[in-house]
Amino acid sequence: MQRRAFLKGTGCSALLFSLPTIAIERRRTSSKLIWILLRGGLDSLHTIIPTSEPDLLAYRPQLQKTINGEKLLTLNENFALNPKLRTLFSLYQDRQLLPIVATGTAYHGRSHFDGQDFLESGLAITDSNNGWLSRMLDLQKTKGLAVARSLPIVSRGSVRAMTWYPDNGPPADADLLDHLAQLYEPDRLLQQKLVNIVETKALLSDRAPKKADFNTLVEACGKLLIAEDGPDFAAMELGGWDTHDRQHERLDAKLAILDQGLQSLKIALVDRWRDTTVVIASEFGRTVRENGTGGTDHGTGGAMFIAGGGISGGRVLGQWPGLKAAQLFENRDLMPTTNIHSWLATVIQQKWQMSDADIRQIFPANPPYSEQLVRIQD
Repeated sequence: MQRRAFLKGTGCSALLFSLPTIAIERRRTSSKLIWILLRGGLDSLHTIIPTSEPDLLAYRPQLQKTINGEKLLTLNENFALNPKLRTLFSLYQDRQLLPIVATGTAYHGRSHFDGQDFLESGLAITDSNNGWLSRMLDLQKTKGLAVARSLPIVSRGSVRAMTWYPDNGPPADADLLDHLAQLYEPDRLLQQKLVNIVETKALLSDRAPKKADFNTLVEACGKLLIAEDGPDFAAMELGGWDTHDRQHERLDAKLAILDQGLQSLKIALVDRWRDTTVVIASEFGRTVRENGTGGTDHGTGGAMFIAGGGISGGRVLGQWPGLKAAQLFENRDLMPTTNIHSWLATVIQQKWQMSDADIRQIFPANPPYSEQLVRIQD
């Protein structure tokens, strides 16, 4: 479907049709990428549990007794998943999930905002308006979608990035769009943003959901990705991982939402799941020792997941540093031993056959690892 047909479907007038938008070369790829940021600092030790670690119970007497009372989902002789992650466990058994332990970025502070900026920019700086996903969009010459009210840092810096979020207000009519088109006429970037908005609404048409719960959002994201002329990359987020208190019950709820969301996403993608890569990460981990309110505090080393139909999964990756006092970061956190940006660089390079020079444009300080993450086709 061509751009004009998209716009026509929205009832826009001839003025909007004639917008002299920026000439954006579009090169569709056969692969899809979905980035899901868990904002708040996921506690990896309560998510991918190091079952063979003898010191964990001493560090976490209450939390560990609680989780040990449940039926853990065994990954291998050293690790198990939280019982709420049954979809992820099923993917692991189908060799479509890679849990990666002891991950982090070069940011070793304890500010959520700085940590998220750092993670999303991929430039080892905070306060950036240029994200790693936007740089990938420009290199791949394709479109990306942020399921958010405004562009997150990871998607900023490219006119190829657009946003969508459920809107309960009345739909914009053609007159309003015409007025906006006239207002934006001197600025071609704003014109392109307006066209992106109209095109995205047209992709969902009257099927656009009104709710904004995570499950609804991932379903809509999946439908947008597989739509004709839909985007190839998407950014999503799920907040609520800052568990300073009542961690066990709070993580039970959040992990169940994440797990259900991943199942719904897989269903929405239908057979395109085989071409899709989902990367899930958080800005940092949490303290190894539990605190006095049944929770944990901001830490350093965390964990991430890479999932998808073409992923060479069924393995737990990462270098486990141990939990003895001398092995902790600053005697309080899980030591990060591998870098989230390098894992991203690895899966992106293998999935999209990108050169080392291209990867350096996305992650200047983080070269890919040698680990094979993508299944080699027979």
